[in-house]
Amino acid sequence: MAGGAAEQRRLAAVVEGWLGRPVLVVGDAMLDEWRFAESDRLCREAPAPVLTLRRRISAAGGAANTAVNVAALGGRAVLVAPVGADVAGDELHDCLDRAGVWDRTVNQPARPTPVKRRMLAGNQILLREDSGDPDDVLDADGVARLLTALDCATEELRAAGGEAPTLVVCDYGLGALPAPVRAWLVTHRERYATVALDAHDLADWRGLAPTVVTPSFAEATRLLARAAGTRPAPGAGLHLDHPDGDPADGPSELTVGVSPGGVAPHHAVHRPGPTNPTGEPTAGEGRVAMTGNGLTVTGTGVTVNATAGEGVDRAVLAESRLAELRAHTGADVVAVTLDTDGAVVGGADGEPRRSHSTPVPASHAVGAGDAYLAAMTLALAADAPLPTAAQLAQLAATITVSDTGTCVCRREDLLVALDAPVDGAGHRALVGIDELAALVEEHRRAGRAIVFTNGCFDVLHRGHVRYLEQARALGDLLVVAVNSDGSVRRLKGPDRPVNPVEDRIALLAALACVDHVVVFEEDSPAELIEAVRPDVYVKGGDYPPEMVPEAPLVRSLGGQVRTLGYVPDRSTSAIIDRIRAHGQEPQEDTSLTPEPS
Repeated sequence: MAGGAAEQRRLAAVVEGWLGRPVLVVGDAMLDEWRFAESDRLCREAPAPVLTLRRRISAAGGAANTAVNVAALGGRAVLVAPVGADVAGDELHDCLDRAGVWDRTVNQPARPTPVKRRMLAGNQILLREDSGDPDDVLDADGVARLLTALDCATEELRAAGGEAPTLVVCDYGLGALPAPVRAWLVTHRERYATVALDAHDLADWRGLAPTVVTPSFAEATRLLARAAGTRPAPGAGLHLDHPDGDPADGPSELTVGVSPGGVAPHHAVHRPGPTNPTGEPTAGEGRVAMTGNGLTVTGTGVTVNATAGEGVDRAVLAESRLAELRAHTGADVVAVTLDTDGAVVGGADGEPRRSHSTPVPASHAVGAGDAYLAAMTLALAADAPLPTAAQLAQLAATITVSDTGTCVCRREDLLVALDAPVDGAGHRALVGIDELAALVEEHRRAGRAIVFTNGCFDVLHRGHVRYLEQARALGDLLVVAVNSDGSVRRLKGPDRPVNPVEDRIALLAALACVDHVVVFEEDSPAELIEAVRPDVYVKGGDYPPEMVPEAPLVRSLGGQVRTLGYVPDRSTSAIIDRIRAHGQEPQEDTSLTPEPS
């Protein structure tokens, strides 16, 4: 038990360590649309259910969902991707804004935003409609603007974090990453400390030398089949055949299965069982079969016969080919994801790592790979050992699949799963003075604006709450400094505070608008202001900012000063006076006394 607790603390430390990590995500962004309906009858025209729409949800998908997961896990996510000037594009922008992703997408008026629309009844997906064609290529102007956005976002992240950012490439074959963009990323590889690649066709990314690639089993199989006979010699450059006219399959969720109308190869391992299609094969491609020893891939496509798949452990097959996959991709780490069977991960030491997941309905697992990719990338960028990164990535993917919808793993959910202490905001609100400066610096490196205020907050009331909510709206993080009991007595008199400091800070920490609370002993917060260097310093009152005693110090540190008016007739002193007045009012004596004799 003690060993398990120590391991969880070690994993939680990595999650804490990647807070504010700058990550640039580029690739095929799309909108996921979920339509929940009810059906209680069939239509007269055909044996088809009549659906009544009850609820509709929109979520970021593809590269956009990867960026959302990075932000939700605590990273500083920036998305560069082409997005159409349409309703779906507007909804996607809203999704990014709500998630706190820096939206650096490039408007493409002549190119629609890719959308996946799912219709469900009783949480069962009845149909999926995809819009967005890989033939909708970016024109020369669109490519030029995308490259400009990439260059600017890279410099923006470097300036905000003071270090080389991390790059995540999400290539799902929808045309967001044409050859000029791929060439730019390969040429500028040295600008990124860590590079993660998730691509349906890994052969398109020769020369990128990614830190980690995360192919599905089918994508890894495709690469091995196409590379057959072209394996590079040790130390040689990568040269993979990429057949002309090979169709892009778009953002599919490929699994092992039988292509519609297909016939099992005669040499496949046969085990009794269902032979219905279980995957989403690429149209027009031939099939790939596993031979009798279960370790050999043949053919030129990606679809694996289901009967053969039942006779072969996909994890065993993936483990046996990790070295080849690393050689063909040039990646330091290869993580072959096996959907309901977890993943197999291998690095330079040649030691495979196996992780497991719990089978769930398909409607629960949409986007789980994005959560896996985001957590794996953040962990490696934070210099976590490969086994640790693999554990966290699998955990992030697993805890997101509890319900229908597009999967997003939040940092606080990951910490809770590790039994790490966390409040509702995903961090400890009550902090010490020494700890505060380090926390603020992490937030500042992530590009967050720091708001600072101070006060006694003796009897918390409506005026305080409104004041703090308005202060929080002036930036990204609100730090509240609270006078100690001794400081309050010196400022307010010997009969104050009414509430001890432990009660006052507990109430403040419980407010959603307050990020960190710290106690100070001095009569002035000047020392704290110098340590925090707030972007905005807020005081309550109807006087101008120039009258605030701390204003010269704040401005000398590069911050601004704001004053916020109080709610009328709402103050601690007024509340205390009313309580005292009520206690001094004469009370009617209702006791019974004997009548005089």
